[in-house]
Amino acid sequence: MLDIMHIMADGAPAPVAPFSHAVRAGQFLFVTGQMPTVPGQGQTMAPGGIEDQTRRVMENLRIVLATEGLDLQHIVMARVYLTDFQRDYAAMNATYEAFFEPGKRPARTCIGVTGLALDALVEIDLIASTA
Repeated sequence: MLDIMHIMADGAPAPVAPFSHAVRAGQFLFVTGQMPTVPGQGQTMAPGGIEDQTRRVMENLRIVLATEGLDLQHIVMARVYLTDFQRDYAAMNATYEAFFEPGKRPARTCIGVTGLALDALVEIDLIASTA
């Protein structure tokens, strides 16, 4: 039987909807899409544009991963959602790639969407290996 654990990460931003920050299933951790909200400040968005919001999202993902003793090197797959793909894709990529060692980036999908919660410019969810 698969052991499933629902995780609420101390120090991570409060969820903007009814969900867990992450769910551990077997050797994988499925991390809910993180918004560019500032931990401890309710639904306050990180100030600035796509670079600042991407940076905040990545830091929020780090917080959730750390709860399970993981870091960004454990990510096997990420999905990025952008509300203005044409405008923000290059700048988001430049910020995102700085969080990973060259040649050690996770698999990724990037999707243009019509809107995100709290009018965010970016949201990122991921799957990490716990093995």
